[in-house]
Amino acid sequence: MEMVSEEELGRVTYEIFTKLEKKWLSGWLNKEEKNTEERKIRILSIDGGGLKGLISGQALVYFEKKLKEKSGDPDARIADFFDVIAGTGIGGVFASMLLADDGNGRPLFAAEDAVKIIAEKISNIFRPSGFFRRRWPSRRFDGLLRNLLSRAGRPMTLRDSLKPLLIPCYDLNSAAPFVFSRADAVESKGFDFELWRVCRATCATPNRFKPVHLSSMDGRTGVTAIDGGLVMNNPSAAVVTHVLHNKRDFPKVNGVEDLVLLSLGNGGFRTPGKLTGCRKSFSGEWGKGVVEIVLDGVSDTVDQILGNAFFRNPQDYVRIQGNGFSASKEVDASVNGVIALVSAGEGMLREKAVETLPLGGKRLLTETNGQRLDSFAKRLVESTKAVPLSPSKANADKPAG
Repeated sequence: MEMVSEEELGRVTYEIFTKLEKKWLSGWLNKEEKNTEERKIRILSIDGGGLKGLISGQALVYFEKKLKEKSGDPDARIADFFDVIAGTGIGGVFASMLLADDGNGRPLFAAEDAVKIIAEKISNIFRPSGFFRRRWPSRRFDGLLRNLLSRAGRPMTLRDSLKPLLIPCYDLNSAAPFVFSRADAVESKGFDFELWRVCRATCATPNRFKPVHLSSMDGRTGVTAIDGGLVMNNPSAAVVTHVLHNKRDFPKVNGVEDLVLLSLGNGGFRTPGKLTGCRKSFSGEWGKGVVEIVLDGVSDTVDQILGNAFFRNPQDYVRIQGNGFSASKEVDASVNGVIALVSAGEGMLREKAVETLPLGGKRLLTETNGQRLDSFAKRLVESTKAVPLSPSKANADKPAG
């Protein structure tokens, strides 16, 4: 048996491990490159908040402007860069308008147009009526939504959305949350509803609007709906759960590591000084304060849950929320009130951004909310150039059972 010298053995061992190392590194690099090229599902979530929806509206206008600048396409739309959009209350109205098909496979509204229309009409829509002027008449709101979300004289339905769409409400018939979904509408006409009625349902604030009765296109499903903000003011968790389980539209999603989420808030409800002043009494003001605490608490809880879920990849979850100027403004449907709300939205973009930390707590970032949107727009534009198109509306055109 021929003896191998220690020097020769060392040389052979070195060559073997060098080849193994190269092979391992090659496989690792190819995997990393593949993961980089594989597209993540891009989600947009828009909070509810009644009239304060105009605050997130300003974020939508700013964000779409940045998408146009960075893509070099003056016709770029938010719908081009997201795979699914969810919205509650006025946020649901914006989501529907951004995804409504104009008949040629393009969005019916640009973000600026959608927000401008609602801002201009909102004073008339939400002008109280009646002897005590406590209720907002629904007919004006009904007429506006019906006109906006119709095409060629026909009301559009959930199936007419360009991309997957989620809008929550609370169903009094079942005493449980109900989520209107394009995915369900595609599967069955029993879950397809007229889009304008869906928007009315998610905006039906109990102390302002009457509950909305609506039936599916085939009449098999009935819903008596009130404001979706009561249960899902921040619909981010609902839409993430939807994507994780919707294998029809998102077959390659295995976990949150496959998602990118942009969540737009409306500045919060709580006004600390005001709540401190009214907590000593049992007045209606205190009752209103408790409701605001609940709604804000639910939204914050969802934010914390998502912060925990994305703790391994925090760059994939961006929450835009007012923490100062915008959060202290009163809601007023007058012309001056609308101007103040628009100004609050612009103020939110200038505020320092806040990031939710895993396992609790928040931290103030050095960048503003506007700068975070700017960076997020840049990321979406760059990634979109290297990935396939979002789920096409062709899925929605398949016959439903």
